Amino acid sequence: MRTTNDDAESVLRNDPVMATLLDEHEPYSETDWSEYERLCISIINQQLSTASALAVKNRVFDLLGDVTPETVLAADEAELRNAGLSRTKVQYLKNAARAFQRNDYTREALAEYTDDEVVELLTEIKGVGEWTARMYLLFVLERADIFPLGDLAVRRGIERLYGDGEELTRDEMREVAEAWRPYRSVATRYIWAEYESD
Repeated sequence: MRTTNDDAESVLRNDPVMATLLDEHEPYSETDWSEYERLCISIINQQLSTASALAVKNRVFDLLGDVTPETVLAADEAELRNAGLSRTKVQYLKNAARAFQRNDYTREALAEYTDDEVVELLTEIKGVGEWTARMYLLFVLERADIFPLGDLAVRRGIERLYGDGEELTRDEMREVAEAWRPYRSVATRYIWAEYESD
């Protein structure tokens, strides 16, 4: 996150549930992927369980070696499908590869774009929807106040922590997350950490 931990912690500790998470967990973190690698991971993760997505990602990344737009475009479609990708997701990865060859989606290039502008730009790529774009904002651009409500683990985590496991509406979840502004990305990482600890 492009923020100090102290700033985020002072805000998040005002929420008693989040204060407990801060004491019990380190925030969810990932390998420092390249911009294109992280977008590929989000595309692979679409509509898959965490375990399935990880298995497919590992097979695809092992197959490609270096995961770049060039290696994806050069890869044999049958081999990508054997690694676990659907025909549609193969096309999505290739769409993203061509977009990355044409445009600059690096942290530096998008630094001056608002969150909404980044979402608009990324969703022009066929296969990149709102959730995938928000994952990019959170993990690649490290924006501090992203709340990816399209993420199943985030919704289930909030229901478990704030609704005693009962179903909450998205509006109710947004209301819960108001207390975390302007550090909803940081809070989300703690929700993931708690969800994955079970």
